[in-house]
Amino acid sequence: MNKKEFERLLLTVQKPGRYSGGEQGSIVKDKEKVEVRFAFCFPDTYEIGMSHLGMKILYSQFNSKDYIWCERVFAPWLDFEQVMRENNIPLFALESRDSVAQFDIIGFTLQYELSYTNVLNMLDLAGIPLRSRDRKELFNIVVAGGPCVCNPEPLAEFVDVFFLGEGEEVDLEFIELYRQCRANGETKQEFLKKAAKIEGVYVPSLYDVEYNTDGTIAAVTAKQGVPTTVKKRIIKDLDSVFYPDNFVVPYIDIVHDRAVQEVFRGCIRGCRFCQAGFIYRPVRQKSADVVNCQAKTLCENTGYSDISLSSLSTSDYTQLETLLSGMLEWSEAQKVSLSLPSLRIDNFSKELMDKVMRVKRTGLTFAPEAGTQRLRDVINKNITEQEIIDTCRVAFEGGYSTVKLYFMLGLPTETDEDLLGVAQLGQKIVDEFYNNPKVKKGRGVTVTISISTFVPKPFTPFEFEPQIDMDEIDRRQQFLLKNLTTKKIQLNYFEAKTSFLEGVLARGDRRLCDVLEAAFRKGCKFDSWDECFSDKLWNEAFSECSIDPAFYANRKREYDEIMPWSHLDYGVTREFLINENRLAHQNKTTPNCRQKCSNCGAAAYGEGVCFEKR
Repeated sequence: MNKKEFERLLLTVQKPGRYSGGEQGSIVKDKEKVEVRFAFCFPDTYEIGMSHLGMKILYSQFNSKDYIWCERVFAPWLDFEQVMRENNIPLFALESRDSVAQFDIIGFTLQYELSYTNVLNMLDLAGIPLRSRDRKELFNIVVAGGPCVCNPEPLAEFVDVFFLGEGEEVDLEFIELYRQCRANGETKQEFLKKAAKIEGVYVPSLYDVEYNTDGTIAAVTAKQGVPTTVKKRIIKDLDSVFYPDNFVVPYIDIVHDRAVQEVFRGCIRGCRFCQAGFIYRPVRQKSADVVNCQAKTLCENTGYSDISLSSLSTSDYTQLETLLSGMLEWSEAQKVSLSLPSLRIDNFSKELMDKVMRVKRTGLTFAPEAGTQRLRDVINKNITEQEIIDTCRVAFEGGYSTVKLYFMLGLPTETDEDLLGVAQLGQKIVDEFYNNPKVKKGRGVTVTISISTFVPKPFTPFEFEPQIDMDEIDRRQQFLLKNLTTKKIQLNYFEAKTSFLEGVLARGDRRLCDVLEAAFRKGCKFDSWDECFSDKLWNEAFSECSIDPAFYANRKREYDEIMPWSHLDYGVTREFLINENRLAHQNKTTPNCRQKCSNCGAAAYGEGVCFEKR
């Protein structure tokens, strides 16, 4: 299709900037002079994908190699997909507008289970066979990475290779092996067998799964000499690892339209529901000087006037005060505002707030997660109600009149008393605003309570726990709503049906591959979007495949059960997870990693917080 006709079609859809390409910072190479073409696919809209830090890092790193050209691909929204199908336009990469079918390696980042149907839809739009067994050549190799890869089995029939852990090193090793094998004329199977021996690379076709009569897994068996257990990869030295000095700057608004600077990976806290807190262990920091230098360069090159410090718990960064002082030396002069997401309630201070507010006031968000001390101890949150109130007091006295609080519904051992505690805590925070004589009462206070439904995830102490069913989710949501006592509290919560499907896919096995394809064939896509999700179509897919979704979502696992992910090693041991689960049911907490080592297993990597005192 010629350029003029393409541009005419773009003008018929919402947000043509999603598909136009040509943004500042995008990288265009001569495709005749590169050896490997890599399509980096984000299975959601442009606005969400362009906000993802991992994509920014790997896009820049891959393109720093002369022989690789990495291009960006996003899931087209419904309106443009219709235009594409009606006009026989295949899914294309933004930089070259070449069909994804022309790429050697097609890589997906799996950030959320409800994006899985989008993976299939994107392959279909590109005209690429969905099942890996139907892609027989050493071409169109489909790979995937990201947090969902800690249980990749629901996609095992579609993806050739999964990358476990952090990608900066393992991805380049894989691409280099691909380059060599293709030059040597080796087959796809010969290549996959060699790739499976790279640490951090999982080739699902080289592992057989057997099932018991009750539906549980009997065994996972490695074939052809590949490792019986696949171990994740981590970057040991964050100061020396590649980090981009430029980002692609979009033409349209995206979800997080700012520069992003990573400060550390992992989390010391050990909240028992939090998958990221365990799969990214051990905690590794960048030095303040490196963070400051990278942040300044990034803002200068992109022109952004906002920068966010990225981590799972930014206020746990041990050099935060030093870093902020250094960044303020240039950010104030350049009118660049600093944003610190993921702040902990128990180490938020007036001094920290004052520094963040020096350029521009940003919103404050905290995550108590549970409404009573008993339940906060169950989940190992290690914060008290008084600390929550004190933190809100500091915020109110500093001029804030809105606070957003995150809670979870359906946590293990939760009772109605715990739910009532959420409403009561919200009321106490409202009262703190009005009763505090130091707070200026020019306008009213708003406390926003956002409720998400607990989904048990692999490699957490709660991987053994059942998820409450949809009727119970609905009941608890309504119970909480009825017990709010003031309009100063705004309550937001998510649909029970999508949380249930997330629970199914999070702990599913390979038998869900057929369900996933059936759902896609029926039209399921963008399942995380309310306007697109159809529980009717998903229920039909489960029924046609004779699969009971409750088996995966609502069933308690025994400690000795073989999990679909038991042959994957993310650094935390099964013994540690079992012990933490037992402590949860005793309402007992575990100290964070800087207070005392809990012997989770991450010390085996020889780096990070486990070895800070050496």
